[in-house]
Amino acid sequence: MGKIDVKVPDIGDFKDVPIIEVLVKPGDEVKVDQSLLTLESDKATMDVPSPVAGKVAEVLAKVGDKMSMGVLIARVETADAGASPAQEVAPAPKVAAAPAPTAPPEASEPPAGKALPTEPPAPGPAKPDFSGVFAGPAVRRLARELDIDLAAIKGTGENGRITREDVKAAISGGAAPAAFAGGCALPSVPTVDFAKFGPIETVPLSRIKKISGPRLHASWVNVPHVTHSDEADVTDLEAFRKSLDDEAKKDKAPYRVSLLPLLMRAAVAALKAFPTFNAALSPDGGSLVLRKYWHVGVAVDTPDGLVVAVIKDVDQKGVVALARELGELSEKARAGKLSPAEMQGATFTISSLGGIGGTAFTPIVNAPEVAILGVVRSKMAPVWNGKTFEPRLMLPLCLSYDHRVIDGAAAARFMRRLAGCVEDMRRVIL
Repeated sequence: MGKIDVKVPDIGDFKDVPIIEVLVKPGDEVKVDQSLLTLESDKATMDVPSPVAGKVAEVLAKVGDKMSMGVLIARVETADAGASPAQEVAPAPKVAAAPAPTAPPEASEPPAGKALPTEPPAPGPAKPDFSGVFAGPAVRRLARELDIDLAAIKGTGENGRITREDVKAAISGGAAPAAFAGGCALPSVPTVDFAKFGPIETVPLSRIKKISGPRLHASWVNVPHVTHSDEADVTDLEAFRKSLDDEAKKDKAPYRVSLLPLLMRAAVAALKAFPTFNAALSPDGGSLVLRKYWHVGVAVDTPDGLVVAVIKDVDQKGVVALARELGELSEKARAGKLSPAEMQGATFTISSLGGIGGTAFTPIVNAPEVAILGVVRSKMAPVWNGKTFEPRLMLPLCLSYDHRVIDGAAAARFMRRLAGCVEDMRRVIL
């Protein structure tokens, strides 16, 4: 028998993350990758898995403790006779919640260990005083985003702790609705006893949706959304993509080339031509933070909901490198193994429904970003070439943007530049 020390792994640019749930107790049998406890930051909920199979000998952490990388959380006895006592193992965290592509997570922080260009600080509105309120940092942040007075909410959690559900109840009529800027109160949704009308089944939301929902709501009520639709002729691009994909399948380490890596490079070319679309609005709404890096968030469809994986420095990578990285991050997202650093730092987001279908949709801006690109399935259409109609493969593009920062004319010009790059990728290198 040997004992393994399990410590908090690298959780990215996070420190003092509180434990919201301990999932095991001494004597429990655990399997490899079975979750031991759950951490919740203001950006994501992370399960810390066991690196080995065995019996839990000690649990050295409790709900409310604040964790950072390297903190000892448990000891697990293993049947491996060759294991030396008290080995130190730090498994990769399972991130079970992240901002959806159309959700508004804070995505402007740099990844752990990487310095990005300094963004000038801007004075923001005074934060409400929650010093006497029993609530976690994620709940406090959510309340500030939604202008909810936590002091007026009665907590239903352990020992009266205010939970996310309590905050959501407050904005849906369970407590007095908060007043938003402009003096308008958020109207409540009527409570209906559906069981009076027929059989029902109540199914809990996934953890991802529980966290992304309030952020979606915060973005929708705070950002004046406008969506501009256009289309690009991708007939030639699709032929090029297929040739790349055929080569990728024959590689010693096979991978796939979808349209997304090509769209990412085209988007960055358009963002460089229109830097406002790569910016963030300062907290006081009086200035723009122009970011000099181009990190693109890409929606990944997982069994528990949409997750945004962030590809860093897209302008410095070729299509093949982007295709490989996108494939790797997508697999990690579907397995719930994206690290916090792999979900942070996006300056622009692409949400693609191309593999599913549709003709158009309105993605929600991923605040504090100011624009998001939605893509649906391409279709063959007759296009006039000046003499006759010919069949061309057309790709619908949908750009939602923050109207406080971007006006309609700028959006139309941006989309024309993007379409031009998609139609002729040679423009990307100009």
